[in-house]
Amino acid sequence: MDLEIIFEDNYFIAVNKPNNMLVHHAHHSRNMSHEVSLLKLISESLGLKVYPIHRLDRKTSGIILLAKETGFVSKFQELFTENKIDKNYFGVVRGFSEATKTIDTPVKGKDANIHKEALTHLETLNKVTLDIAVKPYNSSRYSLVKLMPKTGRMHQLRIHTNKISHPLIGDTKYGDKNHDVMFETNFGWKNMFLHAGILVFNHPFTNEKLTLKASFPDDWIALFNEFNWKNPL
Repeated sequence: MDLEIIFEDNYFIAVNKPNNMLVHHAHHSRNMSHEVSLLKLISESLGLKVYPIHRLDRKTSGIILLAKETGFVSKFQELFTENKIDKNYFGVVRGFSEATKTIDTPVKGKDANIHKEALTHLETLNKVTLDIAVKPYNSSRYSLVKLMPKTGRMHQLRIHTNKISHPLIGDTKYGDKNHDVMFETNFGWKNMFLHAGILVFNHPFTNEKLTLKASFPDDWIALFNEFNWKNPL
């Protein structure tokens, strides 16, 4: 599998994580011995041992930052904890979402009994109506959205889009199975449509302003062509 390197220097590397790939294996991971993690792919492709700076779901594609030494991790993590990094995700959701929306519903953490504050800004970039029936309607409607999370809770964007009744297409946990089946049956698209597209921040060691972009996977490109949507990257 080819690895797309977005940026690299002496401190960190930014790569474009494919859909359905774990960043690293945990003890409870499925098919541990058969599945290549992102860290293993980087090790095999580049001969590098790297250390994740932040999370990216298995099902989410896009930019992830990885430090080259453990001693660099905390300095980069401060960008996220102190909200000094602009994160731009792109998603395809069910229905016609509002032009702009602020979602501030608390999100459960790893401890299911504790809710934590979470904030996401949404901007709708494009819409389409398809003459394909999805129960209970005779047609189906979708929106291309830009999602700008200001907090970093687990599954935040997946939960927040679901909370406003516009779940992400391909999200088997929080989404709408009927629409997911329609996408796969009619277009062959099985992946979740959530992509970490742009990160903007000042390098914590060099102070250089970086704007990093991760190109969309093949199914996104096919969707843009099919729906006649402009690629936002």
